[in-house]
Amino acid sequence: MPLKRLAPLAAALVLGVGLAACSTGGGLIVNKTEGYEISDDALLQIRPGQSMELVNTVLGSPQTTSTFGGETAYYYVETKLATTAMGLSSIKERRVLAIYFDKNKKVKDKALYGAKDGKAVTIESRRTPSFGEDKTFIESILSSL
Repeated sequence: MPLKRLAPLAAALVLGVGLAACSTGGGLIVNKTEGYEISDDALLQIRPGQSMELVNTVLGSPQTTSTFGGETAYYYVETKLATTAMGLSSIKERRVLAIYFDKNKKVKDKALYGAKDGKAVTIESRRTPSFGEDKTFIESILSSL
């Protein structure tokens, strides 16, 4: 008889241990980094006058580039997120490392931008009228028959 009373307790214990093993951080919120992780060591290695190839070797390929007037810029974006157990993510911090090159493909300057360096831009909600009429996908198919 005592074994029958201990069976539900043993099952709950096994289930609890199994679920604890599936946990990814031991808590309800997991912190992670998306994009390029900007380290202080990498920042110290990049100095004015260095070649674009050396920057590619030290930092890897940039996430985006910009070329204007013969000068190039590399951008590395780091986003730190907090993800809950329910899958909801919130941005804790975002930093952008910008490396500017001159026309000779040598490092001219570097900058590390954060949220305080950004500028809020309002998105215009008005629509520009266009010629013709807007049709749905089905209306387009029916009108072509």
